[in-house]
This record gives sequence, structure tokens and C-alpha cells, in this order.
Amino acid sequence: PNRLHPVFEVLYTICEIFEKMGFLIAEGPEIETDWYNFTALNIPEDHPAREMQDTFYVSLNPPVLLRTHTSPVQIRVLERKILPVRIIAPGRVYRNETVSARAHVQFHQVEGLYVDESVSVADLKGTLDAFARELFGSQVTTRYRISYFPFTEPSFEMDVSCTLCKGRGCTVCKRSGWVEILGCGMVDPQVFVNCGLGPAGVSGFAFGLGVERITMLLMRIDDIRDLFRGKPWIS
Repeated sequence: PNRLHPVFEVLYTICEIFEKMGFLIAEGPEIETDWYNFTALNIPEDHPAREMQDTFYVSLNPPVLLRTHTSPVQIRVLERKILPVRIIAPGRVYRNETVSARAHVQFHQVEGLYVDESVSVADLKGTLDAFARELFGSQVTTRYRISYFPFTEPSFEMDVSCTLCKGRGCTVCKRSGWVEILGCGMVDPQVFVNCGLGPAGVSGFAFGLGVERITMLLMRIDDIRDLFRGKPWIS
């Protein structure tokens, strides 16, 4: 029988989980400007992500590119200045990387944004913990590690206990018992300023996850290239 590609099965499941939490789906163009992809997100001009070895440019003057994440959708929504905001932005993104078992030049992301008055880190963790339990099962545990992203402060990486080895350690989790599934954090106030919103009286959190990585974890796939080879998938 016909079935969806594994990536889209997982993508639709992720979207359904967040929609049940009250998140709306927002979309944006895959060809973006420097402003939406980098500058509005506090990514400095000398950041390595802007280099041609990391980004596919359509034009250099003015700079137009294939989006490297779906964060530009968040900027476009914030520019409307209509609060509160509770959206997810699923879609395809592109990065000029060497294709390997763990990386590809195109993949899918789901990024999320919640902005309102008095949004806290507790709201962030509560939302993502509930998402993880819904996706991986009630037995999953999570942890947050301090990280750095130009558009959030503070920033974290979120790990879940490895569903393959149940936390005992395997090759997928590199014997650690944990697998990193997303980055997240509180929206940097400067991002609000960049979008024409005053930094006072408004706060929010953002997160972003790679759909292929989660697909590989859920379906026990150890090579991301298998998802792009036209391989027949059988339940």
C-alpha cells in the first residue's frame, strides 16, 4: 500500500502535536534576503554561516540566498506586530555542507515561536517537555545544556534519553545515553527591536529542530542519505 515518506510522516506528527498545544502553522519563502535570514536574527556580518562555503547564494548584490533555517518566518510574523504570537514554521532548508551519514545539503526543520507578556524559561521547558513525551513516549526524559545562538539569550540545547538503548548507551547516542534533538532559548530583546517591537513588556521563546534527525531516531535509520535515495519504505 502507498504511504508517506518517513520524513513527512514525522513532520506531520510534529506539527499535529504543536497544533494541539495551540500553535498555528506559518510559512515563508525558501529564497530569502540577507535581512530575514541573518541580520534581523542578530547574526553578525563576519559570522561563518554567511560564507559561501556554508550558504547557497542566488545573488551576491543584493544578497539573496536559499534559506538556511526557517527562522526568517518568525521574523516575518513578528514584523506584523500582532501579539500574542504562537506559531511553528515547518519547511525545507539548505546548507552548503559535505554530504555524509549525518549531514545533507537539504533537510527539513520545524521552528517555533511563542511571544507574549511575561513568557519565561519555565514556559519554554514545559512546552518542550510535553512535546518530547508526546512524540517519544511518557518514559522519555529530557535535559537542557547551556549553548549559544545569536538570536536567543539564554540559549539551550535539549537532549532526550536515547530511545534505542533506553539510556544504556549505543552507537546512535555515542554511548552517552542522550541524543540532542533541538536548540532553543529566550528570544534576544534585540530581535524584537529589529522587528519594530519595543523590548519592554514583551518576551518569548523560540526553538528549532531537524526533522530528519528525529526521523532517524524514531525509525532506527543510521544514514541520512537513505532518506534521499528513493528507497522503498515498508512498515
